[in-house]
Amino acid sequence: MDEDISIINTNTRNEKVKNFLVNNKNKIILTALALVIILIVTYSFDKYKTNKKREISNEFNLTTLKYSKNTKDNTASKLIEIINKQDPTYSTLSLYFIIDNKLISDRKKINSLFDVLIEKTSLDEEIKNLVIYKKALFNADFEQESDLLNILNPLINSKSVWRSHALYLMAEYFYSKNQKQKAKEFFNQIIILENANPDIAQQAQKRLNRDLSE
Repeated sequence: MDEDISIINTNTRNEKVKNFLVNNKNKIILTALALVIILIVTYSFDKYKTNKKREISNEFNLTTLKYSKNTKDNTASKLIEIINKQDPTYSTLSLYFIIDNKLISDRKKINSLFDVLIEKTSLDEEIKNLVIYKKALFNADFEQESDLLNILNPLINSKSVWRSHALYLMAEYFYSKNQKQKAKEFFNQIIILENANPDIAQQAQKRLNRDLSE
């Protein structure tokens, strides 16, 4: 008796499965097709990004290898093109190359390129913070206090590993302007910072002991 009931239940389940497949055949086919299309699109997009990355890498390497004083303008132009492609790696390296080799003298142009990286390029958080710090470093000798603080505030008000660097830059900025009380305040912030860079903290303490101890 139990065996007969088991056979009936099995047949019933099989019939239900069969009916479900028949009644939902179109939905099942469409779902399967959608999954296949998603896989194809994902693979194609990943391959496109990989090829694009390789293309930008080759362009950067070729441009920098060919660089000489005679190709200064052409090198700058090609590197600006790479920056505007907003590649997380090579756009950043392109701007650093321009600055290190002084390919562009127009500060406004350099700052606009910094903004392409900071505002438009998908950078890892700490890489973005490093770019912000480098922008401030680039402008430190020219900008007013409010402008420099405006650049550095995203770091000063964060828990970034670059926070102590930003504080130190502002401290040295005020010290160079003979605003010793403001400099002392920023150096002290570094000393009490939990994740301060050890070398930066050491330099801040030396500055406080040697020049700001009164």
